[in-house]
Amino acid sequence: MTDATVPADEPGFPGLAPAPAPTASQPTGYRVLARKYRPAHFGDLIGQDAMVRTLTNAFVAGRIPQAWMLTGVRGVGKTTTARILARALNYQNADGSGAPTTDLSSFGVHCQAIVEGRHIDVMEIDAASNNGVDNVRQINDAVRYAPTSARYKVYIIDEVHMLSGGAFNAFLKTLEEPPPHAKFIFATTEIRKVPVTVLSRCQRFDLRRVDAGLLVGHLGGICKAEGIEAEEEALAAISRAAEGSVRDSLSILDQAIAHAGGKITLEEVRTMLGLSDRARVIDLFEQVMKGDIAAALGELRAQYDAGADPAVVLSDLAEFSHLVTRLKLVPDAAKDNSLSQAERTRGADFAQRLSIRVLARAWQMLLKAIAEVRQADRPVMAAEMALVRLAHAADLPTPDEALRMLRDGNGEAGNGNGAPSPRPPSGGGATALAARPVLAAANPAPAVAAAPRAMANGLPQPQSLEDLVALASRQRDITMKLALERDVRLVKFEPGRIEFALANSSNRHFATDLSKRLKDWTGQTWLVALANTEGAPTLREQAEAARDKRESDAASHPVVRAVLEHFPGARIVDVRDPRAAEAEQQASATAGDDYLPEAEPLFDDSEPDFDGIEFWTDN
Repeated sequence: MTDATVPADEPGFPGLAPAPAPTASQPTGYRVLARKYRPAHFGDLIGQDAMVRTLTNAFVAGRIPQAWMLTGVRGVGKTTTARILARALNYQNADGSGAPTTDLSSFGVHCQAIVEGRHIDVMEIDAASNNGVDNVRQINDAVRYAPTSARYKVYIIDEVHMLSGGAFNAFLKTLEEPPPHAKFIFATTEIRKVPVTVLSRCQRFDLRRVDAGLLVGHLGGICKAEGIEAEEEALAAISRAAEGSVRDSLSILDQAIAHAGGKITLEEVRTMLGLSDRARVIDLFEQVMKGDIAAALGELRAQYDAGADPAVVLSDLAEFSHLVTRLKLVPDAAKDNSLSQAERTRGADFAQRLSIRVLARAWQMLLKAIAEVRQADRPVMAAEMALVRLAHAADLPTPDEALRMLRDGNGEAGNGNGAPSPRPPSGGGATALAARPVLAAANPAPAVAAAPRAMANGLPQPQSLEDLVALASRQRDITMKLALERDVRLVKFEPGRIEFALANSSNRHFATDLSKRLKDWTGQTWLVALANTEGAPTLREQAEAARDKRESDAASHPVVRAVLEHFPGARIVDVRDPRAAEAEQQASATAGDDYLPEAEPLFDDSEPDFDGIEFWTDN
C-alpha cells in the first residue's frame, strides 16, 4: 500500500482537518460534517488535552498497556480516539520504517484503511450485537494468531458495557495476559456497568464534555472552511443545545446550514430547534422577579405562539437563574465566551439586586415545574401556573419579615424604627428585585459581664463541669469531651476534686483517664472519685430537657402560635437566642477563651424576640 497523505487542496488546521476522502471503490457524494471533520490524529482532538498528554508521554516512554478503557458521554470522541490509537500503534512508513508514535501528521502505510475502518488487523466490534460468550470465544481463538500486515492486532469493542456477565468473564484471562501482538480498546458510555475485574485490567480515560466556548470556536472554524457565514450567537446556541457533544453540535450545524439556506442566524437556529429568544427569556425572568404576573403570562404566551416549547422556556429560565447565581458568587463567570452580551450585562445587574435566598427559591420551584410541564397534557397551562407560583413567591415576605408583621399586628413588616415598611400589592410591583430595608435588631442585646476563670501555673482551672467540657474542647480531645457530656452524672465539683457517677454504658477506666488529662491540662493533681449515688443528670440530658422546654415555651407563645396557624404544615425545628450568641462572641473577643459568658434568659416578658426560631414547612 502506498503512502497516503491529506490532499493539499482540502482545508486543514489544528482540530479541523477533514478526514480522508473516500477511495474510488466507495460511492462518492456528500459526507456529513461529523464524518468529514472527524479527527484523524491527536492534534485534531479538542477538549481532551489531559488524555492526549498522557498518551503522548506513554508512547514516548514505551509504556504502552495491553488495554485501554475510554468512557464519556455521546459524541466526545471515544471511537475516534480508538481509531487514532490504532493508527499510532501500527504507524509505518512506505519504506517499512517506523515505530509506535503519536506524531501522526502524515499518513503511513496503514493509516488510510484504519481511519476508514477497513483494515484487516484492526477489528471494530459492536458489543450491542455481539454480546455473548460465543462471540468472545471467537476473539479468544483469533487473538493467538499474528497480524496479517500491521504491527499489532487491535480489537476496538464499542459499547462494551452491553456484554453479558458470562462474556465478561470469558474475556478476563485473555485481557490480563494477551499475546504481545494484541491490543484491546474498549469504549462505553456506561462505565458503572463494566465489572471491576475488567476495569482493573485496563488503563482508563474519562473523556470530558467539550467546553461551550471551545465548541463555538470549533464550529466557527468549520463554517469558515465550508464557506458558510454564521453569527457567533447562533453558534453559541448550537453549542448549548449540543451539551458538550462534538458530534451533536456538528449534526445540528449540518441541519442549520440546510435550514438557513445561506447565512446562519440566531433566529434561524431558534426556529429550527424550537428554542426561546435568550433576550426574551431574560425579560420573562425580570417580570417574574418583579411579581408582574400579567406581563409574565403574556410573554410566555407570545413565545409559545412563536413556536417555543413551554418546557424549554422554563429550562432556559432555570439556566438563567443558575447563571445569575454563579455571577453573584463568581463574577469571573461573565468571561465565558458562550454567553451573549445581554446575559453578561443583565445577568450581572440581577446578581447585584437579587439575594441568594431568592435565587435558590426560584431554582427549586423551576426545577419542580419543568418535570410537571413535561408530564402535563397541556404543557403551556402547566407552565403558566408555574409562573404564577414564581411571581407570587417573589411577593411573599421572608420568614423573619413574616414574624415581625405578626408581632406588629398591622400586617406590615417593621423597619426597625417602629414604622411599617410599605409592600406593593400582590403581583403588582418590584418585589424580589426591590431593595429590601435593612431590619435593625428590635431588641439589642445587653452587654453581658464575664467572670474571669481562676488561673494556676499559667493554665486555666475549670470551676464547673461545663468549664471542664470547654477545656477538653480547647485541647481537641473530642473523645473526652463527649464522655463528659454523655456519661458523667455529677455529684460534687470543686477546684481540685470531682465526684460523680457514671452511666451504665461508660468506660470503667474513665476516672483514671480523666485524672491524667486534668494533670496535663491544668498542671495540678486532681482527686477524681466515683460515687455510689445516682448523681445529677448528664449535660446531654440537661441540654435535651432545656431544648424541649424552649420548644414548648415557644410553641405556647402567641406570636409563634399565630405563625403556625398562618402557615399550614409549619413546625418548629430549632429555637435560638441571638442575644446570648452575640454576648458570647463579644465576651470571647474581649476576654479570650479564659472567660465564660453568663447565660441570658431565652424569653423576656417585656419584649419578646424570636429571631432565633427556625420554621420548616412541607411546601
